[in-house]
Amino acid sequence: MQTVLQIVLQLVLLVVGFVMLIKGADWFVEGASKLADRFGIPQLVIGLTIVAMGTSLPEAAVSISAAFKGSADITIGNVVGSNIMNVLVILGITSVIRAIPVQKTTVRYEIPFTILVTLLLAGMGLLDNRISRTEGVLLWVFMVLYLLYLLWCAKHGISTGDGQEPEENGKQTPVWKLLLLIVVGGVLIVWGSDVTVDAATAIARIFRMSERFIGLTIVAFGTSLPELVTSATAAVKGKTDIAVGNIVGSNLFNILFVVGTTALITPVAYSAEFLVDSAVAVAAMALLLVCVLPKRKLTRPAGLIMLLGYAGYFVYLIR
Repeated sequence: MQTVLQIVLQLVLLVVGFVMLIKGADWFVEGASKLADRFGIPQLVIGLTIVAMGTSLPEAAVSISAAFKGSADITIGNVVGSNIMNVLVILGITSVIRAIPVQKTTVRYEIPFTILVTLLLAGMGLLDNRISRTEGVLLWVFMVLYLLYLLWCAKHGISTGDGQEPEENGKQTPVWKLLLLIVVGGVLIVWGSDVTVDAATAIARIFRMSERFIGLTIVAFGTSLPELVTSATAAVKGKTDIAVGNIVGSNLFNILFVVGTTALITPVAYSAEFLVDSAVAVAAMALLLVCVLPKRKLTRPAGLIMLLGYAGYFVYLIR
């Protein structure tokens, strides 16, 4: 009976942690982007930095918290698992609801670059079973290069899915409220990540599951919820033009920003078991590329194939 109560309690805490992460990231991004806009920072810069990185804040908070607590497998599992889920599940569901057009730059540059970065992460990890601070710096160098690429695209009028709508005149939020959103959002992110990691680790111990499995599935799903809700809602409303670009961009930030930042703070252990998961992440991106190459569109049949692909991967995980 006591074990059942412990399980229920930890599951409730896990859900609470996810809600705190998602709302915290939402409020933090809203407050920071509008405050930056108020001080005259160009919308282009806001969109490419605060808003673009905002979707990776839940992953970053959980990964950093897990690394500090010694739960290394949750750190890498969260990032790799989120990237797999973003492509196979989120884009799969979205394209089943409605076929998704894909930007030319996403096909030519961003998807191949994501494949390259995923291979780089696996290579770094398998070299000495960790992502060192030096490698964290390298990931940040790649992130800066990616931001410069986004800046170039935006200046040449190429949509990448990382824009931010300006705040309407006459409806400006008071500065004190924006500061409150930033502070409360930041507190919720930090607190939510702490609650999430503790609950996920406790569940893993109760069910004798590995932290790798928890990170790749439950934690990855929870931190990917913002992307899932956004993409599915956009598909229902018929606004899917930048859905693939947003997901691909999120995957890049998960590796470059989340793993890079975590490694700068503390070296991140990379288990050899993650080779299979990294290979699946690369295969997912390659499948996406193959599906969109012919007509630059992600169709319903392709979405079904992606969902079946994730089902097969999940069976592998629980076997």
